[in-house]
Amino acid sequence: MPETQEEKTNEPAPVVNEVKPKFGSFLQNWKIRTGLIATAVVSMVVGLFLVVFFWPHMVAGMGMNTWSKRAGAHPIECMIRDTNNDGYVSCSAMLEGEVVPLECGASLFNIGCRVNYGAAAAPPLRPSTLPKGSGRF
Repeated sequence: MPETQEEKTNEPAPVVNEVKPKFGSFLQNWKIRTGLIATAVVSMVVGLFLVVFFWPHMVAGMGMNTWSKRAGAHPIECMIRDTNNDGYVSCSAMLEGEVVPLECGASLFNIGCRVNYGAAAAPPLRPSTLPKGSGRF
């Protein structure tokens, strides 16, 4: 064997120092940081949307449960939204074998329910329009 070959075999193999990534270096990449920030922002926006969307349903459900306990009824369910924008969500409860239609408040300042009989309700006591000449002025 030639001497150059023997010298190479006697030399120790170079040791490659592997660089172990640290947790801090994981966050040094701008793509990962941007992705984490975008994920956090989107999660907060979606969470806020869900709370705002279901808020009237949650408040009306609390009012329906309170009304049902006081009336001795079994709560059934409330609608998701206030469909006619009057500040009340339509709910229902079972009282003595009959379904009672309720309107429950959709605001924390108006927690409670009222019975809603719809068209079967009594007419108003006073007419909404007064005939001409019947006023004091």
